[in-house]
Amino acid sequence: MKTQKGFSLVELVIVIVVIGLLATVALPRFLDVSLEAKKASIEGVAGGYATAVLSARAQWEAEARPKTDGYNAVSYDGTEFWLTDPSQANQANYRPGYPIAPREDLDGNDTGSYPASLTSKECILLMEMLLQNAPHVTDDKNDNEGKYLAEVISENGRSQCKYTQQENEGHFFTYEPESGRVVVTLQ
Repeated sequence: MKTQKGFSLVELVIVIVVIGLLATVALPRFLDVSLEAKKASIEGVAGGYATAVLSARAQWEAEARPKTDGYNAVSYDGTEFWLTDPSQANQANYRPGYPIAPREDLDGNDTGSYPASLTSKECILLMEMLLQNAPHVTDDKNDNEGKYLAEVISENGRSQCKYTQQENEGHFFTYEPESGRVVVTLQ
């Protein structure tokens, strides 16, 4: 008598049920990985930004707080930056020495005199010139190439650069030149 070898119907059903259970447990974990990666990405960019801000200030301190045209300024990593200066009327409560604007644009052209206020263009230039290999930053919400949207917000009377990650649920970080603080907010 010949015996057939193979799986019984019961064994196949059990295997299918086990695979289904594993898929229901594992699939949400795999989906969470991409969300966690986006959170880690903005935390990494914000951490690099904070480090660059503090490095620029440390460079200014190491050079004995230099001034250019009567304003706090420093050359950091080959780029000239204007720094916060409490002697300015619009910065009376500012702590001195934090980057507020680069003195030149990406093409090396002089951006003009010391900034009277913070603008989205200055926020873009700060991100691009403080960080090496900075992500693409824009102030145009319709720019699909931009990884971050830069805008100026005012909180408690303090102007801040707000950088919103474009490809997620609204994660962002802010830079407050008044105190040098960089704060990440995850949605």
